[in-house]
Amino acid sequence: MDAQNAINQLKQSLVTRIIGQEELVESLILCLLADGHLLVEGAPGLAKTTAIKTLADSIHGDFQRIQFTPDLMPSDVTGSDIYRVEEHRFEFQAGPIFANLVLADEINRAPAKVQSALLEAMSEKQVSVNGTTHPLPNPFLVMATQNPVENEGTYPLPEAQLDRFIMKVNLDYPSIENEQKILRLARAEQAHQLPELTSLDLDLLLQAREALNDIHVSDAVEQYILHLVHATREPELYSPALASTIDYGASPRATIALERLARGLAWLEGSEFVTPDHVQRVASRVLAHRIVISLNAQASGRDAYAIIYELLQSVAIA
Repeated sequence: MDAQNAINQLKQSLVTRIIGQEELVESLILCLLADGHLLVEGAPGLAKTTAIKTLADSIHGDFQRIQFTPDLMPSDVTGSDIYRVEEHRFEFQAGPIFANLVLADEINRAPAKVQSALLEAMSEKQVSVNGTTHPLPNPFLVMATQNPVENEGTYPLPEAQLDRFIMKVNLDYPSIENEQKILRLARAEQAHQLPELTSLDLDLLLQAREALNDIHVSDAVEQYILHLVHATREPELYSPALASTIDYGASPRATIALERLARGLAWLEGSEFVTPDHVQRVASRVLAHRIVISLNAQASGRDAYAIIYELLQSVAIA
């Protein structure tokens, strides 16, 4: 089986277990392909843990769940040196970050030092303790979650740290039809009657990542991506109605992410080149969490997603 068929079969398999969250499933697959990390915002019980654990089971990878709390220490995430008395030496005890897939649950409940320790590991793909560097496994994907309802006792992620996540997804409650499917799936799980998951060999995943480099991005599409990101910095140049709506726009990291994820989506669909449609379909997930909207925009009832939607309508396709 080639990498493309294997990845698409994995996606279809995940959809049968993670009901009504197709965007979350697609985002997890795209983050795996693009070697990036995912931030998910949604109320408890919307399959966030199930999604990442099911993905880990599907790729035969190690899975760890870290529950972030205000008393968590950086070493609780990364690990620390333990002194072995009988051997008169220090030995590194790896923390839960050393897994292929990590669920960082309620990341905004931990203080800044813990958040920084996690995000440094995400960025550098390694952990340094007492001058010794310990590489993280490959693949390595973090899915961090935030609860949008409760703000008491939280430490919101600064914009610079939000920028480290290649994508952000907002989850909503399922429809009645999908909730009925979830109910039936839960009964099947209790009766041990769930169908087997599709298995993905890690070598095929690495092949898929390499294949993304062969997806063609034309000069016109490249210019479209550049103008979309530039529009978050100077929106008034593209639409007078958007003047004074964004205080801070997206960074060059967003440009790289937008192109890489558009390549991933094109590859998933069997296309040999990226179209503006591919760019538009991932744009809000890449850009919305990277912009800071103004008080004027908030007062008018707009949020980041609404502004990105307006930008998509305003930036011309070459």
